[in-house]
Amino acid sequence: MEKINVLVLPSDQSGVGKFRSVDPHVKLQNMYPNDFHVDIDYNPRIGDINYWKNYQIVHFHRNIGQDYDNCVKIIEDLKSMGIVVVADIDDYWLPTPEHPIHLLILQNKIHEKIKNNLKASSYVITTTEIFADEIKKINKNVVVFPNAIDPKDPQFNEVTNPSDKIRVGWLGGSSHLHDLKLLDGMVSKLGQVQDKLQFFVCGFDTRGQVTEINQQTGQKTQRPIRPEETVWVKYEEIFTNHYKIITPKYREYLNTFTENDYNGVDKENYVRVWTRPVNTYAKNYSKFDISLAPIKNHVFNRMKSQLKVIEAGFYKKALIASNVGPYTIDLKHALKNGEFTDGNALLVDEHRNHGDWAKYVKKLVNNPNMITDLGERLYETVKDRYDLNNVTKERAEFYKSLIK
Repeated sequence: MEKINVLVLPSDQSGVGKFRSVDPHVKLQNMYPNDFHVDIDYNPRIGDINYWKNYQIVHFHRNIGQDYDNCVKIIEDLKSMGIVVVADIDDYWLPTPEHPIHLLILQNKIHEKIKNNLKASSYVITTTEIFADEIKKINKNVVVFPNAIDPKDPQFNEVTNPSDKIRVGWLGGSSHLHDLKLLDGMVSKLGQVQDKLQFFVCGFDTRGQVTEINQQTGQKTQRPIRPEETVWVKYEEIFTNHYKIITPKYREYLNTFTENDYNGVDKENYVRVWTRPVNTYAKNYSKFDISLAPIKNHVFNRMKSQLKVIEAGFYKKALIASNVGPYTIDLKHALKNGEFTDGNALLVDEHRNHGDWAKYVKKLVNNPNMITDLGERLYETVKDRYDLNNVTKERAEFYKSLIK
């Protein structure tokens, strides 16, 4: 059989492009060089028919190019040429109103355009069976290829140094304020064990713009955001109990928003960790022992992937997570009547957000061996199912079936 030519059109050069488009197809090319030829293009030549005709499969994430209005026509044109068009989507098309880009998507009807793209495509690939069931209302041809990790990727092989404190961390982006608000008050409930704990917020970032509106003229202007205005300061307030668990001198340092090292940070109860590029961000998991994954229970979060479970598992970290959506796929609660069971994580029910985050952290502080045990169990859960090599084998068989 001749090689199958696959054209991959990532939506960006950062997170989602890496996990959903680039890494899976680079691995496909490397594992099956005699079966596939893969091209990855961030700027496809939309109107050039000769550009497309050499490919049997075109894979895109959410949209082809930047013009949402013409994507359906492009998909139909490609299908008329005999090309199999595969859409990939990893997030629900309409974020909730509290999300920073909700209004932008609503005003431009981007969610409707994404749904039209999915409907027009030959097949849709997504991350979980939960999301797949939702997408099948639009397009019956849905296949699940989860986010996956190459176990040889250096950023998932960083050594965790020993510490006399139990380190609790959260790693994420700037759109999670309402998720992290589920932890508000957690630190204040841990006073009895605070001297044994150290909290980490990873991904701290002061870049961005603020839009200001003149109330008299309605004119909009943009300016660089001031560091103290960023959502990351609000994250920090949650994890420091409004800075009550750190020394005054350290707070002065944090208020300078410098990335220079702070002498004596190891003795503090909180550590700020600045953002890293997408190809090294996961090294931050090596900084802590317990990973937190709080998410509010709404449709956007229920359709998300279980990437935080996978990442924590590959790093053998104990995980405390919301008992919601994607975190119900692989996780089994490890407590019953206050005693540890054979589960692989600690799950917080929605009606227990006010107390169980602190309760479970305290439980692990008082049973430190379970931190190691839960990490090992989680690793055993994810190490084969979410190994990029194994997921790539499934993808190769799927792509071959499309051409047959």
